[in-house]
Amino acid sequence: MAENPASQREIFVVDDDPAVRDTLSVVLSAGGYQVICFADGAALLAVARTRAPACILLDVNIPGKSGLDILKELSGEDYPAPIFMISGQGDIAMAVSAIKNGALDFIEKPFRGSEIVARLDEAIGAYARRQAENSATRTASLHFPGREPLTRREREVLEQFTSGASNKEAGRHLGISPRTIEDHRANIMKKLGARNAADLIRIVMTASRGS
Repeated sequence: MAENPASQREIFVVDDDPAVRDTLSVVLSAGGYQVICFADGAALLAVARTRAPACILLDVNIPGKSGLDILKELSGEDYPAPIFMISGQGDIAMAVSAIKNGALDFIEKPFRGSEIVARLDEAIGAYARRQAENSATRTASLHFPGREPLTRREREVLEQFTSGASNKEAGRHLGISPRTIEDHRANIMKKLGARNAADLIRIVMTASRGS
């Protein structure tokens, strides 16, 4: 992808429902964002590969490749902007799949305009802070031999967990919901083979001593 800096006030909205695109465009524009709408993933990719917005709102069910397929493509390119998956038929399995494949969070329709603007404001701000902090995180350099590698976001959640933050506190710091924090923590424990929270701390401490 071209290394163009992300526009901090531009949001890409991908949804095949014109009413949803219009509503989000009005709400987000009123919140101070410049909104660019797309009806399918192919149209998004054509633009997203040349520049990055402040964030992307990507519907799961769109024509052609699904939103999850588009998410995987962008995540595979280490896309430099947070991506929210949105859906009117969301379930836990779908949300977990989206998070595992690089989505920042999962938003279920219908949503209130003021709530989604506040949520995106928080998430975009938190994402920018994390980008600046990433080089200083203690867990970024940790290695867990014989275990499945943690994603960058899982390491960010692990950093919060080992510092003693609750799910709510970690979610506030990272700009994502406590439920998504729980999904990440469950996946981290599975990858590292931790039986419980205390065991996870022991594994991290052991890795810290060996690094």
